[in-house]
Amino acid sequence: MIEGSKVDNASKVLRFGMVGGGEGSFIGDVHRKAAAFDGKCRLTAGCFSRDHDNTLRTGANLGLPADRLYRSYGEMAAAEAAREDGIDFVSIVTPNYEHYGIAKEFINRGVSVVCDKPLVLTVEEAQELVELAKRKDVLFCVTYTYSGFPMVKQARHLVRSGKIGEILMVMGEYPQDWLITNIEKEGQKQAAWRTDPKQAGVSNCIGDIGSHIENTVAYITGLKIKSLCAKLDIIGEGRTLDTNGSVLVKYDNGASGVYWASQIAIGNDNALKVRIFGTLGSIEWIQENPNYLYVTYRGQPTQILSRGQGYLDAAAASRIPPGHPEGYYEAFANIYSKFAGALLKKKAGETLGEADMDFPDAEAGRDGVKFINACVKSSRAGSVWMEL
Repeated sequence: MIEGSKVDNASKVLRFGMVGGGEGSFIGDVHRKAAAFDGKCRLTAGCFSRDHDNTLRTGANLGLPADRLYRSYGEMAAAEAAREDGIDFVSIVTPNYEHYGIAKEFINRGVSVVCDKPLVLTVEEAQELVELAKRKDVLFCVTYTYSGFPMVKQARHLVRSGKIGEILMVMGEYPQDWLITNIEKEGQKQAAWRTDPKQAGVSNCIGDIGSHIENTVAYITGLKIKSLCAKLDIIGEGRTLDTNGSVLVKYDNGASGVYWASQIAIGNDNALKVRIFGTLGSIEWIQENPNYLYVTYRGQPTQILSRGQGYLDAAAASRIPPGHPEGYYEAFANIYSKFAGALLKKKAGETLGEADMDFPDAEAGRDGVKFINACVKSSRAGSVWMEL
């Protein structure tokens, strides 16, 4: 049963719709579970697939009424904006090339947006969405997952409070091995669209996982990339998009960085690692062991900080006691929880502070698009330095 607006407002629950995420979707199911984690959001509408039968089956399995299951996102945006109990925000979980049109349609209807990364395909599209969201006064979240991990938030606090001093060097890597063979030719859905330039855009590997390095570093440090030099490799018969990439980075404070992203690195599952070196110390966070943060201060032994402990400044982001592993779903849920909390305050007419906005916004999404496109341009030009 989908309850009306009076009940939702009284119980502080936001209604949301989803575009994409039909049968066979991995990330759509992740978004739905994450949004439901804290009871702040209720899925009430959807256009889950270009195949309406898929949308109807998906919606029925999720308990949605048939009149809230739409044939197109345009139909959904118009109908939901006209309803008294229409959606408060939309989650966009389609392949990359569709993000721009969908986001623009809902923003123009006054509906806030949660969009999977990367935000869009071009810098021009990204900037337009940044400006449109401001003009229409809607909230916009881009789900860069790793910003939701408690120990990433602790790393952010340590860096931004000056504990490791001025940043000198950053090392980020994200190796996987799932595209070492051409599984896209065997019907693997996730590989098929990611290796298709019509759906993924100008980049596969850097756009898909390299952008996570860029955002995680930016979230922790606050540094902006001034220029970069990239070499992207297309490995795999018949492919036209990168599956491996190395990037040299110069930041606005004069620091340097080295990023490596790969989908053909045998022996690696999802091995995101970020190391940040400053004048007073260094920090290291490893995604596959996410509940710990390694901190070393100059002249001292390395400390291993454990998620959920009372000595942490970012302890509030933890959901369960130390020693009980938290991971991907909880981090995703932290992003949705922050976004929902901000949107609820906004609907109530309350002023939003910096703490309320602790989620990747449209500007963070735009910065990711700028990074991806600069990497591709640099590599195509013979690995020359490119200004951002």
